[in-house]
Amino acid sequence: MPAAPQTVTCRGERFRLYLDEETIQSRIQELGAQIDADYADVDTPPIFIGVLNGAYIFTADLMRAVTVDCEVDFYKLSSYGAAKVSSGSVTLKKGIDADLTGRHVIVVEDIVDTGLSMRYVLDQIAEKNPASLKSASLLRKPDGLKVDAPVDYLGFDIDNLFVIGYGLDYGQIARNLPAVYILDEDEA
Repeated sequence: MPAAPQTVTCRGERFRLYLDEETIQSRIQELGAQIDADYADVDTPPIFIGVLNGAYIFTADLMRAVTVDCEVDFYKLSSYGAAKVSSGSVTLKKGIDADLTGRHVIVVEDIVDTGLSMRYVLDQIAEKNPASLKSASLLRKPDGLKVDAPVDYLGFDIDNLFVIGYGLDYGQIARNLPAVYILDEDEA
């Protein structure tokens, strides 16, 4: 597999490599081992609840990194639109189909930016009486948090940067990039 390019252009702006594929996949394997240990002795398989669209790649890779039996379902939310920053409000576009009563649930996000989306999903799921409720996110911006949004399985804390790739988008573009890129401020 060829290495991810050092720079990419998206919507006329230049982005530079921030987290390469090897670094991301290595951390996901570590998270998978942690989840395996945490759920080795549970009576029912955990269910991963991915938050679309951004978390679909991370959700798939994280599920492949665990060896315990597991299931998956998805919420679809909107909080960005085509902007580079969160709108500050969360809109539910698609709910889940699974019955979460008495289940071990792991909510999976691509990024916890303001924390609003994660908090929304955690609150929605808590009302469904799960046996346990944890969360995972590839990225978290501690300086951008507006609400308490705990992350039990964290890939990386990052500065308050605009990122694309590996499921993260810029107006729905760039999700397919194999690595994470940041806006190249040197180009401004």
